[in-house]
Amino acid sequence: MKITRFSLTNGTTNTKAHFDIETSDGIILKGFQVVEGRDSLFVRAPKERGKDNQWYDRVILPEPMKSELETMAVDEFNNRRDH
Repeated sequence: MKITRFSLTNGTTNTKAHFDIETSDGIILKGFQVVEGRDSLFVRAPKERGKDNQWYDRVILPEPMKSELETMAVDEFNNRRDH
C-alpha cells in the first residue's frame, strides 16, 4: 500500500490533509483525511451521507491495514508540515 496523492489543508479546521492510496493490488481509494483529534492525529476514511442524513464510511479497512495506513499518513503529514 502506498500514498499516491497527499495535500495539506489551509486554515484552522481539524482536517489537516487529504490523501489517496493505492493497494498492492493496484486498487486506488480516494478521499482519506488526516484529522487532528483531542490527543493525536488520526486517519478518517472517505464518508458519504445516507438518506437518513447520517455519515457512513465508504471504505472499511481491517485493523492491521488501518493502523499501517495511519502510521504512513501521519508520518507523511509530519514530514510535509516540517518543510
